[in-house]
Amino acid sequence: MFFVYYDESGDDGYPKYSSELFVLTSIYMSDFFWKSNYNKIINFRRELKQKYNFPVKLEFHTKEFLTDKNPYRNFDWDNQTKNEILYEFFDLFSTLDIKIINVAINKKVIIKEDYPVLENAFTYSIQRIENDLSTYCNLCKYEDHCVDCNFLIITDEGRIGKMRKVSRKMQQFNYIPSKFAGMYRKEIKRLLEDPLPKSSDESYFIQIADSIAYIVYLYLTKNLIGNKLANRVANKITYDDIINLLNLIKSKLNLNASKNEYGIVIYPKT
Repeated sequence: MFFVYYDESGDDGYPKYSSELFVLTSIYMSDFFWKSNYNKIINFRRELKQKYNFPVKLEFHTKEFLTDKNPYRNFDWDNQTKNEILYEFFDLFSTLDIKIINVAINKKVIIKEDYPVLENAFTYSIQRIENDLSTYCNLCKYEDHCVDCNFLIITDEGRIGKMRKVSRKMQQFNYIPSKFAGMYRKEIKRLLEDPLPKSSDESYFIQIADSIAYIVYLYLTKNLIGNKLANRVANKITYDDIINLLNLIKSKLNLNASKNEYGIVIYPKT
């Protein structure tokens, strides 16, 4: 079975919103690799503690870390050190046995006032995980009944209600646009149970999704929206750093999710 962890960057509000982008990131792994991934993270956090005095159990929120929010302002880290710590985290991510899908909603091109930002992002993400696992199991003699290719979602508690509603609907009625014309039905078969809530401060994997979502958010802020990075972020990392960080984890990105260089799924289509 696969475990899927979610987190996001930006707000999911529309038509009123505080961010022009919403990025939803999922990381997923086979249960076979869960323990080894966890052990790698624990060992890394212990090394981080020795090298930078970064507490092993301190939750890593990348945006707050880079913008000097509490509790990170209480540590004696200069801008260069924060840059180094961020690179070390992404070096770690590159060693894990995981796959990553990023879905972004560009609110600047939305036409419908009742556009459901989170629901749509979550739908597009689940569809691509299902497609990937179906491809993964093509060689399995059990085909659609392969238990190794089912997946379970674990996410931060804040949006669990909306995610539960979407996941239940997709297992009964899932319409996908046809590249020829119209829509066709393809219900989600591999998702087990409702999404399960877990606080991000108790899950290193949700924190990883948070880190990747924020870097993708910064990448699209410049690359898609055309805005500059905020000064309090730009004094820690540059756009070149953002590209370097994405390249570090490129082998873990599901590049088949879209034609974007980093496999980022972007909606609405323009």
